[in-house]
Amino acid sequence: MENSKHNQKRQNVKELMVTAAELRRGLVDLTIASGNIGGHVGGSLSIMDVVAAIYFRNLNYDPTNPCWDDRDRFILSKGHAAMGYYVVLAKAGFFPMNELLTTYNQLDSRFGKHCDMNKTPGIDGCGGSLGHGLSIGIGMALAARYQNKPYRVYVMMGDGELMEGSVWEAAMAAPRFGLGNLIAIVDRNKFCIDDDTEKIIPLEPLTEKWRDFNWNVVEIDGHNMQQIVDTLDNLPTPDSNVPTVIISQSIKGKGISLWEGDCWFHYGDLIDPKEQEIAIKETEKALELANQALQSE
Repeated sequence: MENSKHNQKRQNVKELMVTAAELRRGLVDLTIASGNIGGHVGGSLSIMDVVAAIYFRNLNYDPTNPCWDDRDRFILSKGHAAMGYYVVLAKAGFFPMNELLTTYNQLDSRFGKHCDMNKTPGIDGCGGSLGHGLSIGIGMALAARYQNKPYRVYVMMGDGELMEGSVWEAAMAAPRFGLGNLIAIVDRNKFCIDDDTEKIIPLEPLTEKWRDFNWNVVEIDGHNMQQIVDTLDNLPTPDSNVPTVIISQSIKGKGISLWEGDCWFHYGDLIDPKEQEIAIKETEKALELANQALQSE
């Protein structure tokens, strides 16, 4: 099947702000619908702006043909954020949102707490066991080179996951193979499940570490859509020889005041009616403001 772009139009900055707000609102609906099953909502909320820009502006894919050979690949290495990623894929047209809301995490569901490429359309790699996504991405980027394919490979990693040694083995390998078609994103929300990353195993100076491993390093505000778009639009060409890592400074639980900057909501649910009301109101307000900004153009 010939296709050079996905069937979504390339959204501008204000349109992407609306999309990111819709995704956060959808995640609240999914969290409520899942009851006490819950999910890793804090880390899902922190990646929404960057993933919205990737999927609705930069990524080439076809939801009617998820295995299209020339598609760009996206690996959710921080596989615990599967709950939020499912909402993105539903918005992108890979499956109905209603199916996600009514079957999430049931025994016969296509949607588990971790990504499974054998069950869920649109997923390019299984996730959940942390530290492997970058290595998977290197394999895909190398395959593109060998097959003379133009696609990029995006790998979304959590900062806590950088405590895994396999990440740094991969970080050494990518420049060695000259994989300019590989884009790593570090969701730097500064929390893993136990506490602040700097209290567990300090990662700083993180920018300098990646630069010393011979990567092109770009540091951004992961909730500033203009910065996100400018960065993704100006990546080195896929045939370049230097891989890029984007360090996305973000807020865990972004968009819901109950959860922002709190590692206790690394995993969470919304079964308390008062908390449900707060989460709904705040995400609806954010969506309203984003729509107003869009309409004022």
